[in-house]
Amino acid sequence: MTAGKFAVSTSTRMEFVDITNQVQQAVTASGVRDGVCFVYNPHTTAGLTINEGADPAVQHDLLGVFREMVPQSYPYRHLEGNSPAHAMTTMTGSSVTVFIDAGRLQLGTWQHIFFCEFDGPRNRKVFWKIQAG
Repeated sequence: MTAGKFAVSTSTRMEFVDITNQVQQAVTASGVRDGVCFVYNPHTTAGLTINEGADPAVQHDLLGVFREMVPQSYPYRHLEGNSPAHAMTTMTGSSVTVFIDAGRLQLGTWQHIFFCEFDGPRNRKVFWKIQAG
Protein backbone atom coordinates (compact mmCIF):
# COMPACT_ATOMS: atom_id res chain seq x y z
CA MET A 1 0.00 0.00 0.00
CA THR A 2 1.25 3.48 -0.92
CA ALA A 3 0.09 6.72 0.71
CA GLY A 4 0.78 10.42 0.61
CA LYS A 5 -0.70 13.88 0.49
CA PHE A 6 -0.71 17.02 -1.62
CA ALA A 7 -1.63 20.66 -1.06
CA VAL A 8 -4.65 22.48 -2.48
CA SER A 9 -4.86 26.28 -2.35
CA THR A 10 -8.16 28.03 -2.92
CA SER A 11 -8.68 31.67 -3.79
CA THR A 12 -12.38 32.31 -3.14
CA ARG A 13 -15.00 31.53 -0.48
CA MET A 14 -16.59 28.75 -2.55
CA GLU A 15 -14.98 26.96 -5.47
CA PHE A 16 -14.34 23.57 -7.02
CA VAL A 17 -10.69 22.72 -7.68
CA ASP A 18 -9.99 19.92 -10.15
CA ILE A 19 -7.50 17.58 -8.45
CA THR A 20 -7.71 14.75 -10.99
CA ASN A 21 -4.18 15.29 -12.29
CA GLN A 22 -2.64 15.27 -8.79
CA VAL A 23 -4.43 12.02 -7.97
CA GLN A 24 -3.39 10.42 -11.28
CA GLN A 25 0.21 11.51 -10.64
CA ALA A 26 0.08 9.71 -7.28
CA VAL A 27 -1.24 6.57 -9.01
CA THR A 28 1.47 6.71 -11.67
CA ALA A 29 4.23 7.26 -9.09
CA SER A 30 2.95 4.34 -7.01
CA GLY A 31 3.52 1.88 -9.84
CA VAL A 32 0.21 0.17 -9.03
CA ARG A 33 -1.36 -1.17 -12.22
CA ASP A 34 -4.59 -2.54 -10.76
CA GLY A 35 -6.19 -1.60 -7.46
CA VAL A 36 -8.07 1.11 -5.65
CA CYS A 37 -7.27 4.76 -4.93
CA PHE A 38 -8.78 6.32 -1.84
CA VAL A 39 -8.79 10.13 -1.63
CA TYR A 40 -9.58 11.77 1.72
CA ASN A 41 -10.04 15.38 2.78
CA PRO A 42 -9.49 16.02 6.53
CA HIS A 43 -11.26 19.40 6.60
CA THR A 44 -14.76 20.01 8.01
CA THR A 45 -15.60 22.93 5.72
CA ALA A 46 -14.47 21.42 2.40
CA GLY A 47 -15.51 18.28 0.58
CA LEU A 48 -14.67 15.98 -2.30
CA THR A 49 -16.83 14.91 -5.21
CA ILE A 50 -16.64 13.33 -8.63
CA ASN A 51 -18.56 15.12 -11.36
CA GLU A 52 -18.28 16.51 -14.88
CA GLY A 53 -15.02 18.27 -15.61
CA ALA A 54 -15.41 19.15 -19.29
CA ASP A 55 -17.76 22.11 -18.87
CA PRO A 56 -16.90 24.62 -16.09
CA ALA A 57 -20.54 25.69 -16.07
CA VAL A 58 -21.33 22.47 -14.19
CA GLN A 59 -19.19 23.52 -11.21
CA HIS A 60 -20.71 27.00 -11.32
CA ASP A 61 -24.21 25.49 -11.33
CA LEU A 62 -23.44 23.10 -8.48
CA LEU A 63 -22.09 25.92 -6.31
CA GLY A 64 -25.28 27.87 -7.07
CA VAL A 65 -27.41 24.89 -6.04
CA PHE A 66 -25.48 24.59 -2.76
CA ARG A 67 -26.05 28.31 -2.08
CA GLU A 68 -29.79 27.83 -2.71
CA MET A 69 -30.08 24.67 -0.60
CA VAL A 70 -28.14 25.87 2.44
CA PRO A 71 -29.48 29.11 3.93
CA GLN A 72 -27.03 31.77 5.07
CA SER A 73 -29.65 33.24 7.42
CA TYR A 74 -30.61 30.14 9.40
CA PRO A 75 -30.19 30.72 13.16
CA TYR A 76 -26.98 28.68 13.38
CA ARG A 77 -25.55 28.11 16.86
CA HIS A 78 -21.96 27.55 15.75
CA LEU A 79 -20.27 30.87 16.44
CA GLU A 80 -17.50 30.82 13.81
CA GLY A 81 -19.90 31.94 11.09
CA ASN A 82 -19.13 29.05 8.76
CA SER A 83 -22.01 26.69 9.53
CA PRO A 84 -23.22 26.76 5.91
CA ALA A 85 -19.79 25.41 4.90
CA HIS A 86 -20.14 22.56 7.39
CA ALA A 87 -23.57 21.69 5.95
CA MET A 88 -22.29 21.73 2.36
CA THR A 89 -19.38 19.51 3.33
CA THR A 90 -21.79 17.00 4.80
CA MET A 91 -23.64 17.02 1.48
CA THR A 92 -20.53 16.29 -0.62
CA GLY A 93 -18.70 14.02 1.79
CA SER A 94 -15.03 13.89 2.68
CA SER A 95 -13.74 11.07 0.49
CA VAL A 96 -13.94 9.42 -2.92
CA THR A 97 -12.82 5.99 -4.09
CA VAL A 98 -11.73 5.25 -7.65
CA PHE A 99 -10.68 1.94 -9.21
CA ILE A 100 -7.31 1.72 -10.96
CA ASP A 101 -6.91 -0.34 -14.14
CA ALA A 102 -3.72 -0.51 -16.20
CA GLY A 103 -2.26 2.29 -14.07
CA ARG A 104 -5.10 4.74 -14.82
CA LEU A 105 -7.94 6.06 -12.70
CA GLN A 106 -11.16 4.48 -13.96
CA LEU A 107 -13.18 7.66 -14.29
CA GLY A 108 -15.98 8.07 -16.80
CA THR A 109 -15.42 10.10 -19.96
CA TRP A 110 -16.51 13.38 -18.37
CA GLN A 111 -15.68 12.63 -14.73
CA HIS A 112 -13.07 14.55 -12.73
CA ILE A 113 -12.26 14.60 -9.04
CA PHE A 114 -12.96 17.93 -7.34
CA PHE A 115 -11.91 19.46 -4.05
CA CYS A 116 -14.94 21.48 -2.93
CA GLU A 117 -14.03 24.61 -1.00
CA PHE A 118 -16.86 26.08 1.06
CA ASP A 119 -14.93 28.30 3.53
CA GLY A 120 -12.02 29.80 1.63
CA PRO A 121 -9.71 31.08 0.63
CA ARG A 122 -7.45 28.61 2.39
CA ASN A 123 -4.46 26.33 2.06
CA ARG A 124 -5.68 22.75 2.42
CA LYS A 125 -4.33 19.24 2.14
CA VAL A 126 -5.67 16.08 0.61
CA PHE A 127 -4.55 12.55 1.56
CA TRP A 128 -4.47 9.59 -0.80
CA LYS A 129 -3.88 5.88 -0.35
CA ILE A 130 -3.44 3.35 -3.12
CA GLN A 131 -3.99 -0.34 -2.61
CA ALA A 132 -2.93 -2.89 -5.21
CA GLY A 133 -5.26 -5.73 -6.02
